[in-house]
Amino acid sequence: MNKAFTKETDNDDDDDLPQLPKIAGGKNYITPGGYRALEQELLQLIDDERPKVVEVVHWAASNGDRSENGDYLYGKKRLREIDRRIRFLTKRMEAAEVVDPGVHHGSDQVYFGATVHYCDQHGSEESITIMGIDEADASRGQVSWVAPIARALLKARIGDEVQLPTPGGMRVLEVLGVQYPEPGTS
Repeated sequence: MNKAFTKETDNDDDDDLPQLPKIAGGKNYITPGGYRALEQELLQLIDDERPKVVEVVHWAASNGDRSENGDYLYGKKRLREIDRRIRFLTKRMEAAEVVDPGVHHGSDQVYFGATVHYCDQHGSEESITIMGIDEADASRGQVSWVAPIARALLKARIGDEVQLPTPGGMRVLEVLGVQYPEPGTS
């Protein structure tokens, strides 16, 4: 049988895509800056990276035997990875609901986009920023709005105590401060 009509076995389907989290109402809240970052990555893949890889694959295919042609095999694999990421980003952007946290600037209540300063029952103080699923970075003190700590803190006000269930037992957190970016700056 001609090799052109055989199915590639590198799982070319969407089974290995990260699954979209099942969240209430199917919302994917994201800040304007986070949406721009997803959009920039998508455009970079479509406009820059994919055309370059297509060119390499085309060149490698013109060299003859494709079964042992590393440039061709790697290029095809990389094209599948790029296409998979493009589909993922497109789905995330379609589900995105852009929320400017600056609309709550000056508020003492915790909403999406807030930077919350809190302490626990042992006096340990920490700060986190509640962000979208696709933009949260724990190494920078950002947590997803669906994370347990974010859910515990949402709607709390300065001075409120909230309970956070953890594997090690219940933690009591007191909200010490709430900050939001200036409107239109996120």
